[in-house]
Amino acid sequence: MPVASLSVEVAVVAAAAAVLVLLLSPGAVVVVSAGQHDYGDALHKSILFFEGQRSGRLPPDQRLRWRRDSGLHDGAAAGVDLTGGYYDAGDNVKFGFPMAFTATLMSWGLIDFGRSFGPHKEEARKAVRWATDYLMKATAKPNTVYVQVGDAFRDHSCWERPEDMDTPRTVYKVDPSHPGSDVAAETAAALAAGSIVFREADPAYSKRLLDRAISVFEFADRYRGPYSSSLHDAVCPCYCDFSGYQDELLWGAAWLHKASRRREYREYIKRNEVVLGASESINEFGWDNKHAGINVLISKEVLMGKDEYFQSFRVNADNFMCTLLPGISNHPQIQYSPGGLLFKVGGSNMQHVTSLSFLLLAYSNYLSHAGARVSCGAGGSASPAQLRRVAKRQVDYILGDNPLRMSYMVGYGDRFPRRIHHRGSSLPSVAAHPARIGCKAGGAYYASAAPNPNLLVGAVVGGPSDATDAFPDARAVFQQSEPTTYINAPLMGLLAYFSAHPNPAEWADD
Repeated sequence: MPVASLSVEVAVVAAAAAVLVLLLSPGAVVVVSAGQHDYGDALHKSILFFEGQRSGRLPPDQRLRWRRDSGLHDGAAAGVDLTGGYYDAGDNVKFGFPMAFTATLMSWGLIDFGRSFGPHKEEARKAVRWATDYLMKATAKPNTVYVQVGDAFRDHSCWERPEDMDTPRTVYKVDPSHPGSDVAAETAAALAAGSIVFREADPAYSKRLLDRAISVFEFADRYRGPYSSSLHDAVCPCYCDFSGYQDELLWGAAWLHKASRRREYREYIKRNEVVLGASESINEFGWDNKHAGINVLISKEVLMGKDEYFQSFRVNADNFMCTLLPGISNHPQIQYSPGGLLFKVGGSNMQHVTSLSFLLLAYSNYLSHAGARVSCGAGGSASPAQLRRVAKRQVDYILGDNPLRMSYMVGYGDRFPRRIHHRGSSLPSVAAHPARIGCKAGGAYYASAAPNPNLLVGAVVGGPSDATDAFPDARAVFQQSEPTTYINAPLMGLLAYFSAHPNPAEWADD
């Protein structure tokens, strides 16, 4: 996972980076076009990536064949079944907070752009269900959410395949004595969003998801507190909740309102709008900070003419959009690289690129249906098509329209990252090397300058993280070379939309 300091990895960072780094001079702005992309192929691959992240017993239709069953006894020590779910990134821990956010964003893409998924819709639903099935197991006990399987520090001191892992599979949970409103409310959001995805395809499953979402949200709201306090030593520094749990409570309520249409959630949102800080820190959106997503999601109600009650959320959403539009805002909070990539300081920049681009696209969709524009005050206004263009530019950058002329999605295009920070991808597969590779024995593969032997098709890495458009194709530089589920999750909806609407000239709402 991309924010931890990993002891086994530090030793070779300097050497690997020196050998493998690819640098671009930070001089003039570079505009690169690789022509029309095959967004449908990229969509298929972005979904396939999740098969490489699966934990548990793999199904007969598993397509990434270099993976095998893993984590088959997860939860047993605590007397619960916690098999399944996803590894969040290049390690072997199951972190519930980012997994739930991943499920929510995959579902949102299907809800808003389901028709655009075409032949890939069923495989996308399967990717959602692999997460929601696990979250149902993690919430089976009332007033309890199991939020992590695995000791992150022990796991990060090893470089071993998930099929071989022998580090402790410690189970962590939140309950009334150890509250975790953030992770519990995000889990409720994921279950609620999933219930919409399966409403027609599997009504019985959809109802179970919604019923569970309601009870989990009640627990999150009744026993308030951040899970970073209750489980600090286990979840920090990997997935500490720095933004607090208030945003997740509003986020969970918003998804429950969308899924259930119950008036109580509408009233909850309005009653807690100020108390829970709906307008705060809206220049971010990701597994930690949901403020921007809350405002965009709820704004649909206003733009569809269903609920003027939420007009303030529309104002917040407009303000957020304006900060993302180059040349529009007098107070931009987002920067762009010379090559056109949106970036925020820190590691794993593509998580911001895909999440913020998804919000741009979702909001443009709502505006289009309402015949509305973004109001940017003295800066003027922006059409839905302008928002779409910014989002498409980011997707195209990921797929190869960038100064390095490389795709940041493994397996897409002729040139893509070959040395991603991912244990299963970088170690020989079980088929190629049936004997166990121990905790420290994997270090030789980690330090090698050779390309990874197993392609984690569809994985999008952290990518360039500063204003130079530079990318080190180096396993050791995990901030830039590690893929995560929450980078890919919002990308699915983006790729689906652009596969069905690739030509900006056909967007008629300028």
